[in-house]
Amino acid sequence: MSTYQIENAWDALGDPTRRAIIACLAERPRAVGELAEVLPVSRPAVSQHLRVLKDAGLVTDRTAGTRRVYRLNPAGVAALRDQLDTYWSRALDGFRDATERPDEEES
Repeated sequence: MSTYQIENAWDALGDPTRRAIIACLAERPRAVGELAEVLPVSRPAVSQHLRVLKDAGLVTDRTAGTRRVYRLNPAGVAALRDQLDTYWSRALDGFRDATERPDEEES
């Protein structure tokens, strides 16, 4: 089972092809050939992108006969979401603090 590395995950998602792969895998697990059919890149390129996503902990794979089927790694995706939730909470807290603070110019 792959573990996730949050910094690598954000870096991996910086590439539009890898984001497209993630979007496809969010619909359902797929083999490399299935991904290559819907993406404007070759099968070898898809494999290279999948390797980066796997190393970042965002996807996992399993063997199904002669194919490897890739799926999103729930732990890796959850780690990204947790980090975004943390950022969002901090932003909302900062906004609340700014709006609840008395206007210093009126003092």
